[in-house]
Amino acid sequence: MRKLVSSASLGLAAALTLTGCGAKVASDSKAAKSPAVTVTNCGKQVTYDKRPERVVTNDVGITELMFALGLEGRMAGYVMPADKGSLVGLPYKDAYDKVKWLSKDHITKEIALNARADLVFAGWNYGFNENVLTPDELHKDGIDTYLLTESCRNARTSTSRGIMPPLDALYTDLENLGRIFGVEKRAQKLIKQYKATVAAVHAKAPKGTGRPSVFLYDSGQDQPFTSGRYAAPEQIISEAGGVNLLHDLKDSWTTVGWETVVKRNPDVIVINDYGSTSAEQKKKFLLSYPPLRNVSAIKHKRIYTLDYADLVESPRNPSAIERLGAYLRQSTDGS
Repeated sequence: MRKLVSSASLGLAAALTLTGCGAKVASDSKAAKSPAVTVTNCGKQVTYDKRPERVVTNDVGITELMFALGLEGRMAGYVMPADKGSLVGLPYKDAYDKVKWLSKDHITKEIALNARADLVFAGWNYGFNENVLTPDELHKDGIDTYLLTESCRNARTSTSRGIMPPLDALYTDLENLGRIFGVEKRAQKLIKQYKATVAAVHAKAPKGTGRPSVFLYDSGQDQPFTSGRYAAPEQIISEAGGVNLLHDLKDSWTTVGWETVVKRNPDVIVINDYGSTSAEQKKKFLLSYPPLRNVSAIKHKRIYTLDYADLVESPRNPSAIERLGAYLRQSTDGS
C-alpha cells in the first residue's frame, strides 16, 4: 500500500541516449531483503511496502521507462493510443511483444482492476486527469501509483505542469524506479550512459548567441500546441544546440498564439509526429499558412520531424538530442 509521508523536494543532476532493449534484470540482493522503499514523487514522500509485480503503464514514454530498466516481467500490461506510432521496429519491440496491450484508448480504473494491477504508472495528462481517473481513485481500491515527473503539477497554478528541468525529471524517475523495483545498478548505469551521450552532443553545439531558435509544433491550426520549459523538448532543443522559442513559458505542454511564434521568428521548427494528422500534413500546413510566410524557418524550409516518443519524457530523449543536434549543425551552419 502506498503511504504519503510528507512534502519534500527532490533534485538530481542533469542530462540523457537510447540503450539496449529492456534486458531482464534481477533485483539487487541487498535491496530485495528490505522491499519497503520511500521515494520522493512530485514533491511528496511515498512509501511502497512491497515491490510491484503487476504494473500497468499508460503511454509510450512511460512504458519504455519500464522496458529500459528490464522490468517488462513486472508488468500486467500497457495502455497506449494507436496514434502514438507503430510498434514495428521500435527499440523495445521484443519487450512490447512480451507485454499485453490492454487498450488503445485511455486508461481507466476498470482496466487497472481487470489487469489486477498493484501499481499504475501514469501522469497528469498522461492518463490521469480529474474527469477520467485520478491516483486517489486507484488508492481507494488498494492500487499504488507512481506519477511521471515531467507531468508533476507546479505551484504556479493548479493545471500547469513541471517542477524541474526535463532531463532531471528523467533521471529522477529512473532513480526512483530503480529503488522501487530493486534495480538500482541498472538505473545508475542508464543514467550514466544518458548523461555521457548528452554531454557529447552538447560539446559540439554552438555557444552563446550563435544558437538557433527552435519552435516545437505539436498540433493545432487555430492555435499551436507547443512545449514550454518543463517538457522534454526544452532540453532536447537546448542540449542539441538550439534555444526553445518558448523557454520562458513556465509549463510543460500548452497552447500559445501564432502571433507569438511570428514575433519571435524561429530559425527552425520541429514537428511532433503523432496523431491522425501526419508529420507531412503538418509540414504542408506550416509551409502554406499565410501568417508564417516571413518566418525564417518557413522561408528556409528548416523543418525537422521527431517522433512523439522522442519528445515526451522517455529513454529515447538522448537519441533525439543526437539527431536534432546533427540537424541543427548541418542546417543552420553559417546562415
